[in-house]
Amino acid sequence: MAAYFSNVPNFDYISRGADAKNIGDYITTKNLFKRVKLRDDVINTVTFFTDYDIFSDDRPDNVAYDVYEDETLDWLVLLANNIINVQTEWPLTQLAFDVFLTEKYDTDENLNSVHHYETNQLKDASGNIIVPRGMRVSSNFSITYFDPLVGGGSGSLQTATNITYPVTNLEYEEDLQEKKRRIRIIKPEFLNLVFNDINKLMPYKKGSTQYVSRSLKRGENLRIFTI
Repeated sequence: MAAYFSNVPNFDYISRGADAKNIGDYITTKNLFKRVKLRDDVINTVTFFTDYDIFSDDRPDNVAYDVYEDETLDWLVLLANNIINVQTEWPLTQLAFDVFLTEKYDTDENLNSVHHYETNQLKDASGNIIVPRGMRVSSNFSITYFDPLVGGGSGSLQTATNITYPVTNLEYEEDLQEKKRRIRIIKPEFLNLVFNDINKLMPYKKGSTQYVSRSLKRGENLRIFTI
């Protein structure tokens, strides 16, 4: 992610290390609190994005190379999906996933136990969907609804039972990983739009007592003022 951090401005903070020679010594580091996000009008415009399925054990840099032919744009892949913590928000490798399941569920019995129940799709006689598939419900979920085509055309109340199915712990965890694999990517033709925004937002603005330059702020050295 070197290309991203080259755009992040610096911050000087007072050195508290044992090797500091002077009371006014500073250490320069990247200001990690200075983070950009995509504009709302970009996020809400579907034409800026394309869907992408993460394959196998792909990392963000692999995806960036596949889409942009530039692995250093891995940060853009994460930015487009508002991913901050790759460890928890990016799909695990198969090996890491197997280790995770073993550590969390310990035995095959626990792994294949029921995590929750979901609904099968239910339609009335006209084909209208009464209950969609995939709603999380209790195991004994039932529903009563009015079907106008039942009862000789006068319609009648219908009660549906046994319309749920169990989802195991394994299926639940696999589904979470599968959802993480479905991401969206900023289309290459819109990269300049993002880069222009970053060039506007990353530099510091004058007006703060910490301002040194567009690429540097300096924290106050409180020790200088201590009596």
